Amino acid sequence: MKEPDKGRQPAKRAVILLSGGLDSATTLAIAIKQDFECYALSFDYGQRHLSEISAAQGLARQFGVKEHRTVRLDLGALGGSALTDNSITLPESPSEGIPVTYVPARNTVMLAYALAWSEVLKANDLFIGVNAVDYSGYPDCRPEFIDAFEKLANLATRAGVEEGGFRIHAPLINLSKAEIIGLGLDLGVDYAMTVSCYQASPEGKACGRCDSCRLRKAGFEQAGVKDPTRYLD
Repeated sequence: MKEPDKGRQPAKRAVILLSGGLDSATTLAIAIKQDFECYALSFDYGQRHLSEISAAQGLARQFGVKEHRTVRLDLGALGGSALTDNSITLPESPSEGIPVTYVPARNTVMLAYALAWSEVLKANDLFIGVNAVDYSGYPDCRPEFIDAFEKLANLATRAGVEEGGFRIHAPLINLSKAEIIGLGLDLGVDYAMTVSCYQASPEGKACGRCDSCRLRKAGFEQAGVKDPTRYLD
């Protein structure tokens, strides 16, 4: 029997929020580049389509994550967002203020689940692909939110109090969409596998008109690379 390598350091574990979109795919690639053993977490939260979940599953396989879980979380039962309530019209032009596509407390709830799993796994690091440059203006995508949640994580958990605590990584938060795309391409992300559209088809084809599609399309144009997105039209 082979003797264990006593000099080998245990893997650094991290939980990655993986939606299946462009930003979360890039974030996963960054965590892997930083030599983390990655545990990916996705959510079926009552959104308009599940093709992004299929995209997340494909990305998890491609990057060889240690484990990928999808949690059923019915935020749609609460309503209040065009992404979870079909009675609210999904906007196809820019709007002032926080748009109706904002899902109340979504990142807070998802990070709380990721925090719980991190504590079980004894993983001190959580990664989330929020961005505060080319984004829709959601309040839970800002640096202030990430800083506040990290403080909460270290106050509200046994691991935070007794076992070294947590760090919330938001590596894309100050990057433009074009910078994110360039970084991801350098890390081997196949953006054709990702789904960002708010109203994608069951096959993952994008509408090309929603806010997320506009930001994504502009990012590829500004990065000077071909847009691999599959569009309905």
